[in-house]
Amino acid sequence: MDENVPGHIGIIMDGNGRWAEARGLPRVEGHRAGEASIMETVRECVRRRIPWLTLFAFSTENWGRPPEEVDFLVNMSRDVLQRRLEEFNSLGVRLLHLGLREGLPDDVLAWFDLAAEATAGNAALTLTIAFNYGGRREIFEAALRAAEDMASGKLREDDLDEAALRSRFYRPELPDIDLLIRTGGERRLSNFMLWHCAYAEFFFCDALWPDFRAPHLEEALRDYARRERRFGAIRPGP
Repeated sequence: MDENVPGHIGIIMDGNGRWAEARGLPRVEGHRAGEASIMETVRECVRRRIPWLTLFAFSTENWGRPPEEVDFLVNMSRDVLQRRLEEFNSLGVRLLHLGLREGLPDDVLAWFDLAAEATAGNAALTLTIAFNYGGRREIFEAALRAAEDMASGKLREDDLDEAALRSRFYRPELPDIDLLIRTGGERRLSNFMLWHCAYAEFFFCDALWPDFRAPHLEEALRDYARRERRFGAIRPGP
């Protein structure tokens, strides 16, 4: 792949509630409006042949929001999969869930599993939905599994390295994020894929997520293409 094109884009979809409140609408209407932004972003990534896209849809901290908003978000994840599964298949999109399963309703988990199974053969884009996800929790649980495997003899101390830890993540196959986009004007990671973002290029967009469209993605990609990624090394001499 061209080094000026990110292989994996992560997006923190921020600003739905503020978008709705600015229009005198309930916060859930902002989440509802954000579905159009999701679909346009997916179509653009397919068109541009970007192989990996991960969307931060619901964090482990989001359970602390008002119950009606939490219920809407949890059910929306199922409803979007129901409405859009045929289009995802037609686009060649493979779907994955990233995050904790416990705490999610059985019907929501069933749709995540069905979508993953129904799209398993697609290869144009892997769309990962980070739902009930926390970066610290993922790293902690991987370390805990490694410790358990060492105690049981499944893992030797000499074999414990970064690769061994990463193999115990929720989705070990996910590559590092090359470009991290956050909408809504905020400038923080909010516990999103902390390991995978170690050398990500950050792009902060002032547009609220329901307003995010192809030109905003184009701006982020142009900015990324101008970056010189050295991964801790220094710029080569003349």
